[in-house]
Amino acid sequence: MKLTVLSKQGKEATLALLGSDDFLGEGCIASDQPLRLATATAITDCSILKIEKKRMLRTLHENQEFSDLFVAYVVERHNRTQADLVDQLFNSSEKRLARALLILSRFGKKAKPETVTPQVSQETLAEMVGTTRGRVNFFMNKFRKLGFIDYNGGLEVNSSLLSVVLHE
Repeated sequence: MKLTVLSKQGKEATLALLGSDDFLGEGCIASDQPLRLATATAITDCSILKIEKKRMLRTLHENQEFSDLFVAYVVERHNRTQADLVDQLFNSSEKRLARALLILSRFGKKAKPETVTPQVSQETLAEMVGTTRGRVNFFMNKFRKLGFIDYNGGLEVNSSLLSVVLHE
């Protein structure tokens, strides 16, 4: 799922790409917002389980194991959002793109980074990073020439890309 927001001027920004085991719409639990702030769009075949708010609240109260899992997810997502904001404020578009690619490949969450699936367009990467598709194209070519990424039937992210993020 691609989670996006749209400005009054019609500019779209991609907030996150969600995958299996992710929650969506968790903000409705904390408030009775009449309008959604973000739009979720399926970018690949997926299945979604809809849980009514009352049922979710009851389950959170009654099932400690699920409640712990859900709270941990919400805190992790909050921390990621804060890190994204700091990234946007203080880092160059090159570093932001490198970080986004590492996150999409689940770097650090698995023994070996995986191929980015589904294939993410350079336009979507530009929306996530807050730059133009042209800049994303430039940096993707640079990363490929340096051996940080590979296009081989899918985008493969090498751990060496971390050097872009860590380099001051």
